[in-house]
Amino acid sequence: MKLFITGFSNSGKTTAFNALTEDNSLIHPMETVDPLRDVRAFETEIILGDLDFAEKRLERIELAAKKGKKQDETDKQLLIKCKNALENEISLRNVSFTDEEKKIMQAYQLLSTLPEIIALNIGEADIKTDKAVRLKKEIEDYFREKSPDVIPPVIALCGKIEMEIAQLPLEEARAFLDDLGIDEPAMHKLCRVSYEALGLISFFTVGEDEVRAWTIKNGADAQKAAGKIHSDIEKGFIRAEVISYADFTASDESMAAAKGKGLLRLEGRNYPVTDGDIINFKFNV
Repeated sequence: MKLFITGFSNSGKTTAFNALTEDNSLIHPMETVDPLRDVRAFETEIILGDLDFAEKRLERIELAAKKGKKQDETDKQLLIKCKNALENEISLRNVSFTDEEKKIMQAYQLLSTLPEIIALNIGEADIKTDKAVRLKKEIEDYFREKSPDVIPPVIALCGKIEMEIAQLPLEEARAFLDDLGIDEPAMHKLCRVSYEALGLISFFTVGEDEVRAWTIKNGADAQKAAGKIHSDIEKGFIRAEVISYADFTASDESMAAAKGKGLLRLEGRNYPVTDGDIINFKFNV
């Protein structure tokens, strides 16, 4: 996944690809601050990089063919497909590929195939202002014109404030956020959006002395989730005791209270795990 950070402030003293700052020693590489321009330049750069890779790979295939070496026609046709899209300034994440093509492309490590998140690093004075809203919309409209179905998340944050929040105790941080009218730290939002972009969710296991979160692909069933903990649990899977995080917290954060209310349920191996599920796996080895 790519995370692109760009910034702006009323003074114009900021830098793209870095934290927002009033330090005059940090100068924008293009001398002026323009988040939309920076995003366009970034997109162009990764498209050109992927195009260069595709062209060089095709050249090697042609050279090998001239020497009489047998070539994989599937690989060649896929590269031509990628090259044609990139020459038209289309990111490969906006191109439809078959499962077989996606499998082949994993070895290419093409940047324009990766999910993308845009983080707008704004000044403290610009939090929740029309300026921040306008810039966010301009960037979303840019991607919407390229592909209406693939618009990366655009998050506005203030790097300076986020640094200060991270250094505060939890209660003081909450009061600080309330004073600024911010619902949650941008770090929390960024983590959540990153999971969504990558198609990931988390489930929890709870022991007497430990609570752990496990990351799995969205849509994974209970047996696959069990394998995330240990292969023996997956092989010997019998059933899963499941309660959602929302139901658990509504039961005074007590498993006994949840059972008493009938909120704890038994699920089979094909149960699609939901983000935030608390699961106790029953298995036999």
